[in-house]
Amino acid sequence: MTTPPAAQPPAPKKVPVHRTFHGDTFTDPYEWMRDKEDQEVLDYLHAQNAYTEAILRPTEQLQKDIVSEIKSRTKETDTSVPYAKDGWWYFARTYEGKAYSSYHRVASETRPNPDHVTDGEQLLFDQNELAEGKEFFSAAGYAVSPDGQYVALGIDVSGDERFTLRISNIATGEVVDQSVVGAGYGMEWSKDSTHLFYGRVDEAWRAYQVWSHELGADPATDVLVFEEEDEKYTVYPEISRDGEWLILHSQSRLTSEVRIMKAEAGAEQILVSTRREGLDYSVEPAGDELLIVHNLHRQDFEVATAPIGTSEPESWQPLLVAEPGERVEGVSAFASYAVVSMRSGGQTQLRIIPRNDGAWSGAYVLPGAELSTIELANNAEYEADSFDYSLTSLIQPPSVYSYSVVDGTTTLLKEKEVPNYDRSRYETRREWATAEDGTRIPLTLAYRKGVEPDGTNPGLLYGYGSYEISSDPGFGPSIISLLDRGVVYAIAHIRGGGDMGRAWYDEGKMLNKKNTFTDFIACADFLRDSGWVDKDRLAGEGGSAGGLLVGAVANMGGDRFRAILAVVPFVDALTTILDPSLPLTVGEWEEWGDPYHDAQVYEYMKGYSPYENVEEKEYPAILATTSLNDTRVFYVEPAKWIAKLQETATNGEERPILLKTEMVAGHGGRSGRYNLWEDQALRRAFVLDQLGVRQ
Repeated sequence: MTTPPAAQPPAPKKVPVHRTFHGDTFTDPYEWMRDKEDQEVLDYLHAQNAYTEAILRPTEQLQKDIVSEIKSRTKETDTSVPYAKDGWWYFARTYEGKAYSSYHRVASETRPNPDHVTDGEQLLFDQNELAEGKEFFSAAGYAVSPDGQYVALGIDVSGDERFTLRISNIATGEVVDQSVVGAGYGMEWSKDSTHLFYGRVDEAWRAYQVWSHELGADPATDVLVFEEEDEKYTVYPEISRDGEWLILHSQSRLTSEVRIMKAEAGAEQILVSTRREGLDYSVEPAGDELLIVHNLHRQDFEVATAPIGTSEPESWQPLLVAEPGERVEGVSAFASYAVVSMRSGGQTQLRIIPRNDGAWSGAYVLPGAELSTIELANNAEYEADSFDYSLTSLIQPPSVYSYSVVDGTTTLLKEKEVPNYDRSRYETRREWATAEDGTRIPLTLAYRKGVEPDGTNPGLLYGYGSYEISSDPGFGPSIISLLDRGVVYAIAHIRGGGDMGRAWYDEGKMLNKKNTFTDFIACADFLRDSGWVDKDRLAGEGGSAGGLLVGAVANMGGDRFRAILAVVPFVDALTTILDPSLPLTVGEWEEWGDPYHDAQVYEYMKGYSPYENVEEKEYPAILATTSLNDTRVFYVEPAKWIAKLQETATNGEERPILLKTEMVAGHGGRSGRYNLWEDQALRRAFVLDQLGVRQ
């Protein structure tokens, strides 16, 4: 890339701010950027955007090409697979030229074909109409009242993930209630359709309350259903599949506690089991008993049964126990069976447990596909004798199947149509890297057929590695744009994620966190040493906590990478986790450790937090993207990080260090699929250009 002569990064002022903990003082010259109401901060962000635009101007045609490719692989007018609920079939539509989905339903005894307009079809809501005139729009799911008359929708128009609840009459489209504002995630109807249960967040964006709102009433009369007082815990409401129970989950990173109540305003609450430090459990009502996933006896959990009511975990009766190399992740109850979401050998799996006359039978595995992700799709009918599930991989477009528990047959309902795509042109494979401590780290690779491990290929390595979240493979049109250009795309299933079970997570968190970073470096070394990727043509990508990953790796092993893509990156981790007033901080202490009170944790985090470890050396080219209204990772983290890198790194013009800030957006970036395509294209073009692929 040739840098335009006039393009220079902005030189922000320095205002020393001293942070002292445990006898250590860190001087931060850019902490003043935290005030997003400060015009000087906004001017700085705009200046960085202008610089980034200037540097990336030579890639504009490549960006346009990638957008065109994504568009060509997208059936713009399309529908989702309908799912049944109370005599109605619900589905979403997209339309060519429109950025958002609309949601519909139709009454039918059999599954309709939504590719054609059906007599009697009803519009629930059209996000395109709701988003009209708004720079940002996001909906937090929707909930239809049990009587079928109303639909509730959470609306966010800034990106801060605080929602206005909009309730409308489905038949007339009339908005009947839009009085609840500032709600959090989670909303469920009472069984009689007169009340809406919803969550609220505190000033630190912790989901801490569940309220009951009477349809049409003044929110001042709303009733507090439950408040979680412990700052380490969040709480959210969920309705059981049979519609009988409201489930109140209180959850920290390590411990949980569940209450259930009849889905009625003012109903009595039942505490399933009192919280114990380290006891992690979740509950699914199944008729006259509870299905409970818990870790009392086994690190990788088991499924148990218990009577509805309060009980001690020691009395729970085992139903399905994870074997070595397996991890039970969740259970979904139906009237005559349950579906268990599992991991086995690092890959996703579904198991079915039949139930006849109230007695549970032995579980069996629903066949999936190697190196694919299998998971339940939308299934709202408790009495259904079949269920829908989805299957996808890096090269397999998402497909939805129906499985009959009665006769064991599987029916393909729909494979997502991807125009101008031939799956036979691509391959995917599993490889293994060896970490510093000898642990074998799985990688999932995808590439165009004909690409060989001859040491000449460009490569992109993606990683996350936090919160026990697994990096399961899934299809993306923009990834195909990489593969078509000869890029080897790889996912690093590193420790800190949940890919290989609970121990895999434990070995990459708190005082083991550096394993996450060294695992990623080991994966990079494998790709280079094995010949899958040219030693000088590898890029790394991560977002949010994955941005912390690639930021730390840029300091620890940046010489392995030509470029780093850091999306909404958590790169000033220590500063954030030291401030209990910031969103999520106290609850995060069970993920990262508590540096506020613990000097050992402070020293450990200080040793890897990307912002505090920037050195005077050559770094990979870096593009960090962020959003001004991001509640999860404040824009100030990448803003400070990039300022320090631009000041300190010895990079030449061929390795730019860039920041792009969306001024009206949240953690997920801009809203609307066309904006998303443009953002993906910009990031892909930056990487491709740095890897020497400029067409």
